[in-house]
Amino acid sequence: MVNTDSSTAVSYRTGVMLVLMAGVCWSSMGLGIRMIETANVWQVLFWRSTAIVGFLFVLLMLRSRGRPVMAIRRAGIAGALGGACLVVAFTGGIYSMQTTTIANAVFMFAAAPLLAALLGRMLLGESVRRATWWAMGIAILGIALMVGEGIALGHVLGNAAAGMTALAFACFTIALRWRRLEDMMPTVFLAGVFATAVGAIICVSGGYGLSVPVNDIAVSLAMGVFQVGAGLVLYTLGSRAVPAGELALLSMTEVVLGPIWVWWVFGETAGFYTLVGGTIVLLAIGGNAVSGMRRKPVPIL
Repeated sequence: MVNTDSSTAVSYRTGVMLVLMAGVCWSSMGLGIRMIETANVWQVLFWRSTAIVGFLFVLLMLRSRGRPVMAIRRAGIAGALGGACLVVAFTGGIYSMQTTTIANAVFMFAAAPLLAALLGRMLLGESVRRATWWAMGIAILGIALMVGEGIALGHVLGNAAAGMTALAFACFTIALRWRRLEDMMPTVFLAGVFATAVGAIICVSGGYGLSVPVNDIAVSLAMGVFQVGAGLVLYTLGSRAVPAGELALLSMTEVVLGPIWVWWVFGETAGFYTLVGGTIVLLAIGGNAVSGMRRKPVPIL
């Protein structure tokens, strides 16, 4: 039974707006990557992750009343595994956007929820609805169209990195489900710590160094704070007032807006098959989310 109390209604509407804004924050990644002048994937990873660590540490300090270490330790091994998965996702996401179109990359990322459902079945024994199996099959068709065009255009590595990113995000989701971790913030903080270390080690050992143009440092730091950090905070707050089934639909603003920003600012367009394949993937995910909401409506108390 849905409570029609005005305060609850405002809370729900606010939650919807917060989740939508989280998607807007996440969608800015492609724009940030296109603003990078010379920094490579490892240098961007280092500087962006440095900002993630600083931003989330302050938030964890405030939320835990000065005891952030305890909050991080509660994440346990699942948080550490999820953080390691996010390092792979962060790296693949940056590299894919540097080597293929933003539209191609984000449409591939969008397959992560379906991959998470498949991994949940394989690793955790979670049931998978018939509609989800259909959605996976339809999404595979869309992905095949995008990959085929990517191969024709010479974007093989970019497509592979985008697929790896989607799989890593799915593994991150499974790690959270494994220990039923509802708070993602400590896990993302650990991911930032791991990614900072990985970026620094590879930059130093590979001879790249950490010195890049001020523009690249500023853009990378801004992505860490606003694209990852602020997006996570908004999503966490909004998810408390919005049914789980609606979150997948609302956060799809990331996938829709990502290609629009780079088209608007840089005039970057996507190929025909990328747009068709991406649309098929989005329809599959949206249809799966809607069918889940209709099958198991979650009451707003």
